[in-house]
Amino acid sequence: MQGVSKRYSNGKLAIDKVDLLVRESEFLSLVGPSGCGKSTLLRLIAGLNQPSSGSIDRTAALSGSRSSLDSIGFVFQEPTLMPWATALRNVMLPLTLRGVARLEARERAAEMLEQVGLTGFERTYPRELSGGMKMRVSIARALVTRPRLLLMDEPFGALDEITRQKLNDDLLGLWGRSRFTAVFVTHSVFESVYLSRRIVIMAARPGRVVSDLAINAAIPRDKTFRTSGEYARWCRTVSDKLSEAISS
Repeated sequence: MQGVSKRYSNGKLAIDKVDLLVRESEFLSLVGPSGCGKSTLLRLIAGLNQPSSGSIDRTAALSGSRSSLDSIGFVFQEPTLMPWATALRNVMLPLTLRGVARLEARERAAEMLEQVGLTGFERTYPRELSGGMKMRVSIARALVTRPRLLLMDEPFGALDEITRQKLNDDLLGLWGRSRFTAVFVTHSVFESVYLSRRIVIMAARPGRVVSDLAINAAIPRDKTFRTSGEYARWCRTVSDKLSEAISS
């Protein structure tokens, strides 16, 4: 992204002159106060919205793909599952829309549900699943097309802390196995430090990048990292930078 700005029809300048390079296979988190344009930035990266000015180059991300649909996965704040379809059918949907043969789509969807820990729940409907399980289905649906870039808009914000930590661990496991590029929006300093190799901090009114931190803690990460002095130091650093962003 080079000099990217987004002004809405009501005149609001959501983000202003953002420069951002997302590197292949990195896990990057966007952190900032409400209204700083994190979700807007994510939707611009996905191509769901268009910038008012500046440029977004997705050449590397789309290399070898027929379209952005084949290379970008998006997980929204809510699971947005089809209530009349089973977990398996929900995960199959992106493949069905691409014309993948039914048998192959079923096999790939079942494999993806297994990877997110939902083996045995293939025939379960969304109303029968917990909030965390619904989000697992949503993640499986985003990853079933094997995207090179996964965009996640605060997917765990509404979950309890225990479920959230478990899904953080599972997400890191998926990333470690597949090494897709991830851009993750969160309000949580603790979540961003635990997940990320890099954290971009934004300020509001208008939204802009004010800090870019490389989190050099070792990978993989587990519960011992959560209780380490290193984790506490990184959380303090990010919190300080976030406080500066809020007051800027």
